[in-house]
Amino acid sequence: MAIHALIGRKSLVATVIAGAIPLVASTTPSSATLLPPDSRAQLLSEPDAVPSRAIPYVITPERRAMLNTIRFAEGTWKGGLDVGYRVMFGGGLMPSLDRHPNRVIYRSRYASAAAGAYQFMPFTWNLVQRSIGVRGFGPEAQDQGALFLIQRRKALSLTDAGTLTPVLTAMLAPEWASFPTLSGRSFYGQPVKKYSRLRSFYDVNLEELRRIRDLKRQQLALNVAPPPAICTGSRIACATQL
Repeated sequence: MAIHALIGRKSLVATVIAGAIPLVASTTPSSATLLPPDSRAQLLSEPDAVPSRAIPYVITPERRAMLNTIRFAEGTWKGGLDVGYRVMFGGGLMPSLDRHPNRVIYRSRYASAAAGAYQFMPFTWNLVQRSIGVRGFGPEAQDQGALFLIQRRKALSLTDAGTLTPVLTAMLAPEWASFPTLSGRSFYGQPVKKYSRLRSFYDVNLEELRRIRDLKRQQLALNVAPPPAICTGSRIACATQL
């Protein structure tokens, strides 16, 4: 979450990080997908994974669409490329993802130590580490951390519903300054994305991510092993075939 402090005023900060879960990438040809191939922007959990509050969080199309939209709002989308996970406030790239850089950057009227795809502030990152036990600052940790912050704002159920409503963006506005409140303004009086732009971006992402999930389901169905033949021999012979 990027909450940037005005230079000369008390710094407002918030951050995030998290653990990792098995994810599956789309095997769709690059020409058939709107998202960069082999990027985390289209990386999902197994297609039949059930969303829950359990940690590590599964990443469904609905959750990935929200994560992508946060990146879009925070200015780290970078065309969906994974370089967005290295972005620091001001647009520079951190050299390592071993840890949060915890470096204050001064730009125009603002100063911030926000870093990563979801612009996590150092103290929020520490909070997430203590809460869900993640290490490092890699992409998987950042994804998990963002989902933790969404849950912390009591917005995970609405996220799972698959509709980016004004109420949902307003619930996340205190976490990500680029998300609009119900009045259309930033919770912190900073630059904010219009709801209509976020909704359009979210809807396109969700449609594509659901298509990727459904394609994976079809591929898995084609590869399902046939049921074992019914044994017609003696009970002992049949038992040895189990």
